[in-house]
Amino acid sequence: MQEQEVKQQLYMVMGGRVTDPRDITFQDPESIHVAGIFSDYDRAEESWRSNAQRTVDDAEMKYVIVHLHKLLDPAG
Repeated sequence: MQEQEVKQQLYMVMGGRVTDPRDITFQDPESIHVAGIFSDYDRAEESWRSNAQRTVDDAEMKYVIVHLHKLLDPAG
């Protein structure tokens, strides 16, 4: 039986004020809030949901989950 290498997956949750609520162009990239980096999607989603809920009344605030492992190894 052949062993398969399990690649590490990393997710970053970040957010900030956007120029248009339908897009993810941040008004001030230097002030983006990094909520954290997580090794599994469920914990990243929990953080995203918490931060998005906290800012739900501000239509210009947006939080996203970034799949860092896809940026670090696009072929993988």
